[in-house]
This record gives sequence, structure tokens and C-alpha cells, in this order.
Amino acid sequence: ANKPDSQDICFVPNGDYTSVIKKFRPESFKEGDIIDLNGKKLGKHDGIINYTIGQRRGVKISSPEPLYVVDINMEKNTITIGPRDSLVVKKILLRDLNILGEEKDFVDSIHIKVRSTGKLLKANIDIEANNASVEILEEETGISPGQACVFYSKDNHGHKVLGGGWIHKTENKNLST
Repeated sequence: ANKPDSQDICFVPNGDYTSVIKKFRPESFKEGDIIDLNGKKLGKHDGIINYTIGQRRGVKISSPEPLYVVDINMEKNTITIGPRDSLVVKKILLRDLNILGEEKDFVDSIHIKVRSTGKLLKANIDIEANNASVEILEEETGISPGQACVFYSKDNHGHKVLGGGWIHKTENKNLST
């Protein structure tokens, strides 16, 4: 409990995660194109390892409006950039569900959280076996595979946890993942 939070790869010697990635994925350091949402080449990047979805700083493309990393395509070695609204995720697919609520709890829209400190988002959930499809009814960005998604309902006593699962895939017309 007294240990500080870890935001990095804790098992890498000296915190030098780039040397590990260079060993196992050397193509991550290869120069490639930065393109816009229409595929127009805007510039060059110095390796996809240096970028993350939602990143704004360090993109090095001049524009009157702020531009964000919208997609990282490993196969094509491209970074796609666009305005903030191009990061909105409206649908996520979950795996490895843990359902605590009853079937009737999921008939109407409920709330979800995709970050422990994030806001509650209204959503519709379609559960099938150990998987779920979640339609987010509000705008949210920065949702990525590997994150948890927790389901909540609200009554007169407050919020009740109904279960959750792991985000397997996000759907956004701009993403290749």
C-alpha cells in the first residue's frame, strides 16, 4: 500500500523499455509517413514507437487546429493524425466477462466506466456468452484494448456494480485495430 503507483514497464532493467522493444520489434523504429484521415502524406515520423493514440505533442505537423494521433498502422508503418473528434469511440467489444447483476439489469441502458477516475458513460450492452458489445451513448476518447470496462446501475441508494470485462477491440472508423 505504501509503494508508489507504477506507470511504466516495471520488469525492464533500468526502465529502458526501448531497448527491449528494439530487440523484439526493430521495425518500430523505422521511419515512415504521417498521413491525414484522407491518406494524404503530411510528413515523416521517426518510428511508431514514439507515438500513442490520442497524442498531441510531438507530432511535428503544423496546422491551424490541434491534431492528434488517430491511428498507428504497424503493417503500413504510418501514423494517421486528425482533429480531436476523430478519436471518439462509440463501440467497444469485451471479453472475459464477470457478471454480478441479473439479466434484467441489462435490458435498459446502464452506465459504464473505462477508467477508474473517468466519468460514468451511458451505454447499451449486448451480452453473449462470455463476451459483450457495448454501444457508448456519449462521446468518449482514449479507450484502448486491454483496459477494463465496468458496468453500473443507479438506484435510490447510489451506484451498484453489475460486472465488467476486458476491452478486446474498439470500433472507430479511423482506427486499424
